[in-house]
Amino acid sequence: MAKTIIVSNRLPIRIEKEEEELIYKTSEGGLATGLGSIYKENDNIWIGWPGISLEKEEEQEVEEELINRNMRPVFLSESEVQEFYLGFSNQTLWPAFHYFIHHMRFKEKEWIAYMQANQKFADAISKWLEPDDTIWVHDYQLMLVPELLRNKFPNVTIGFFQHIPFPSYEVFRMIPWRKKLLNGLLGADFIGFHTYDDMRHFLSSCHRLAGYSYNRNQILVKNRLVEVDSLPMGIDYDKYAESAGSQLAKAKEISYRDSLGPQDLILSMDRLDYSKGIPGRLRAFEKFLGEYPEYQGRVSMFLIVVPSRDKVPSYKELKEEVEFLVGHINGKYGTINYVPIHFYYRSFPLDDLSAFYRMCKIAMITPNRDGMNLVSKEYIASRENVDGVLILSEMAGASKELSDALLVNPNDEAQMVLSIKTALEMPLSEQKRRMSSMQKTVQKYTIFQWVDLFINNLKDLKKRQLAMATKKLNSGLKEKLVEEFKKAKEPIIFLDYDGTLVPFHEDPNDCAPDEELTGILKKLSKIAQLVIISGRKAGNLDLWLSDLDIDLIAEHGIKVKRAGKDWEENENLISNEWKTEARSIMEFYIQRTPGAFLEEKDHTLVWHYRKVEKGLGDLRSRELSSHLKHFMTNKDLNVIDGDHVVEVKPSAINKGKASLERIKGQNYDYIMVFGDDRTDEDTFEALTDKAHTIKVGSGFSFAKFAVENHEEVRSLLQDMIDAK
Repeated sequence: MAKTIIVSNRLPIRIEKEEEELIYKTSEGGLATGLGSIYKENDNIWIGWPGISLEKEEEQEVEEELINRNMRPVFLSESEVQEFYLGFSNQTLWPAFHYFIHHMRFKEKEWIAYMQANQKFADAISKWLEPDDTIWVHDYQLMLVPELLRNKFPNVTIGFFQHIPFPSYEVFRMIPWRKKLLNGLLGADFIGFHTYDDMRHFLSSCHRLAGYSYNRNQILVKNRLVEVDSLPMGIDYDKYAESAGSQLAKAKEISYRDSLGPQDLILSMDRLDYSKGIPGRLRAFEKFLGEYPEYQGRVSMFLIVVPSRDKVPSYKELKEEVEFLVGHINGKYGTINYVPIHFYYRSFPLDDLSAFYRMCKIAMITPNRDGMNLVSKEYIASRENVDGVLILSEMAGASKELSDALLVNPNDEAQMVLSIKTALEMPLSEQKRRMSSMQKTVQKYTIFQWVDLFINNLKDLKKRQLAMATKKLNSGLKEKLVEEFKKAKEPIIFLDYDGTLVPFHEDPNDCAPDEELTGILKKLSKIAQLVIISGRKAGNLDLWLSDLDIDLIAEHGIKVKRAGKDWEENENLISNEWKTEARSIMEFYIQRTPGAFLEEKDHTLVWHYRKVEKGLGDLRSRELSSHLKHFMTNKDLNVIDGDHVVEVKPSAINKGKASLERIKGQNYDYIMVFGDDRTDEDTFEALTDKAHTIKVGSGFSFAKFAVENHEEVRSLLQDMIDAK
């Protein structure tokens, strides 16, 4: 029976030694909660590190116990934890992905440890993997695992989710091993991020650093379709709402309130990490007390910092800085009856957290950078009376969903100070309006919806991959197609031109039809309706093919000419005002790229680089494509990365729409389509249920069949002529 294998650096359980006895403690994290509905079912399993380095004889005991809990361990030595996890993962990738460039370090030894640890995880997965299983890999520590599995099991289903931000191309390219990391991730079929920005940064890096073109959110990797999407993670809303409403949480709230006094409380709760912006938050609170002395004695910060990686030098320094600031502020503004900051350096169980969420009028969550931040959502779910105020950093992924929070730039101290005052003085009616809206959002998009959405998207993509697995057109299939054509009374054949009927040339003007092709088209047009559907200018097609009794569709459907009639323009065209700016961008890249040239059509611009030195042409085309895709936002334009071309055209026009328009109202009993590049995929997809679709060349395609080259196309067309 097919199973789902969840893979993460840490298992949803941690093992600790107490007096030489192994103690198993369950994780309370959001991921463990959400995925509990998967790994505990049927034969599903979770693979990861149990959080401790063990002796060999202990490993056997632990593995047996974990198997009973639907888990499988990956055992790491102390040195592997030091170099793979604390080293490369958290002192190279973590600071890079959170834009803390000054904390990045590049040690070859740690990179080697990262590769070896990823191989160890891949080997552990391989041990338990069966052909129809689904693998879901989580987070930045395991970026190489998807490719390692793909190389060994080419057809396996793999998903990957990144729980921290993905940095811009400018930052990511600083990592010496950036291309290997990207290719590692691209071993997955479906890759998820919390936000659209993270997704966009990843696609840009794949394009500019690894040479992969992308269309919308899809990348073709070694003839395999990979999809990237943004799926913001939620929480178990009912769990936090019910805990906050429990009698235990209410009793603890009263007890803590009696101890703390009557002050309004500002909750600040984070794991110890420089990305969380804790020192900046403390300095803003200090400035608030200085600028608004009337609040001294009336407002306290409830500061919880959960220990994390405090043996790493940068984290140790952060802890010391936080302790210094707390002592400094308490010494400056504290009195016998008033403590400005109540500081706790430890974690708390859920019932305590629920009491904290209840009693704090304000939650101040202001990371400098955060993939999502679930604490903000937990606070919202715990506000039983639908009051309270959330101050949230716009640098947190959660800010994209929680627009009714007071959004702040964590680097703007003045704005942070003002937000505290605004939150304290906000009328109850306004608090309720904002909190009600955010509760509806958090309640709707829970951790369980997130899990289902990811898994369903992965399954849907796998179906589309199978649909695009084109069959090689062997002699038996060819005979069947020819026989069906022979019986047809009203056949129509759509033919792309360049790469399909003629080979590519360095100079596009050298592609006029030769005598053989002209003869084939002339004979075929007498026994079938022929349509040449091309990206070429109308003028070229007119010059070469107007003497034949065939229809012509030029510039991907912008212009159409029925046999014996005049050209007509597509009525859905937008104005050409966009061309001025697009042309200037493309000409700028021509100046930097010897051999490149611009082809201008009535409603399309095409940047050709077939004559450009290979490496330079690939590099410049990626830069240009990225530049144009940014430019085309909200302009109803498509940027198409074709065979040695980058083309800009109106998005309302494509070959698929043109082909559907051509057969509308007709009763063709045989439809055949030939094409070789991405623009022809629109036709294949549009006519998939109606036509025999044939891709020229290799690669995944919506076409049902594939042939090698233009010579095989001509051979098949000749067989069809001979059959009639």
